[in-house]
Amino acid sequence: MDIVINHDNLRDLKAIAGDPVPLTAGEVRLAVERFGLSANNITYAVMGDAMSYWQFFPGHTEDGIAWCSMPVWGFATIVESTIDGLSVGRKVFGYFPFATELRCTPGRIDESGFSDVAPHRADLPSVYNRYALVDHDPMYDEAAEELLMLLRPLFITSFVVEDFLFDHDLFGAEVAIVSSASAKTAYGTAALLARRGVAKVVGVTSPANVAFCRSLGCYDEVLTYDQVDHLELVPSVYLDVAGRRDVTAAVHHHLGDLLAHSMIIGDTHWEGPAIEPGGIPGPKPTLLFAPVQIAKRRAEWGRDGFEAAVAAAWTATLPTFTAAIDLVTVHGPDALIATYRLLLEGTVDPRAGYICSFAETRS
Repeated sequence: MDIVINHDNLRDLKAIAGDPVPLTAGEVRLAVERFGLSANNITYAVMGDAMSYWQFFPGHTEDGIAWCSMPVWGFATIVESTIDGLSVGRKVFGYFPFATELRCTPGRIDESGFSDVAPHRADLPSVYNRYALVDHDPMYDEAAEELLMLLRPLFITSFVVEDFLFDHDLFGAEVAIVSSASAKTAYGTAALLARRGVAKVVGVTSPANVAFCRSLGCYDEVLTYDQVDHLELVPSVYLDVAGRRDVTAAVHHHLGDLLAHSMIIGDTHWEGPAIEPGGIPGPKPTLLFAPVQIAKRRAEWGRDGFEAAVAAAWTATLPTFTAAIDLVTVHGPDALIATYRLLLEGTVDPRAGYICSFAETRS
């Protein structure tokens, strides 16, 4: 079964059933067991064309409508295999369609995992094509499995954002300003910045989420979106998780040349006021595409070195996530669709972390 989304109307989605396609030589079948859903997945849908997210799991066209598969991150089990060394029953973590299974073509196989080398993924960022075998995964801990499936991709983004900033000496800034401060990517980044302790970290959020953000312990100050003019006039960097162009414009106009770098990370407020950032004071807002920084660090540190660094940062930050998140289990296609719609409309409790399965009940 797949849940597919109308390319031209993200509110229009449906579940479709179909018979499994037989494997060909060189393929394995992965049964998607559980996965996380968050605002990160909404970013994948919103930026499906711009960042090629729709290309990972090609959809189909029906009655003139292009139906697309939104990527999710989670755990799957090998249920059928034509590959020696990838035996039935092994568990993997990775990037999957919003569906019950994935047929993939493993290549670059080693003890840590494999990559899907299917032709349609050849030109896509390799970080999304890699599947980790959990029995050799430095981040895997069965006791924290649910938080890992929900947060791993978000946390790696947080790690890369913080690493990129310090790879550039924080652009000389004294303050890091993080929008959509209640988002998991935002406060994961804030927790890493706070751990390093060399810059003041300011969260910007909606009034309803101020108390939650203050409770996290990783922001030195929390402001609402209409309090941007309270920001200190000191050299700063702006980390835009919200995607609200009006807030970006306000930050730029308030800080002007004191804004050392303006980074676009996400688009949690995907239908926010469409005020274009072109022509605003200060540096041009620039998208951080995490795979580029990951590739740089893997070249410098080696893949094992990069993964060890992320695992160490994850372990150090896990207490923040454990205290901040209430896990919510979601079962069955109808509930999955309803949860997606809540995330799309931005009407979820920031403490909620959705752990999802197509099965109607957990066995």
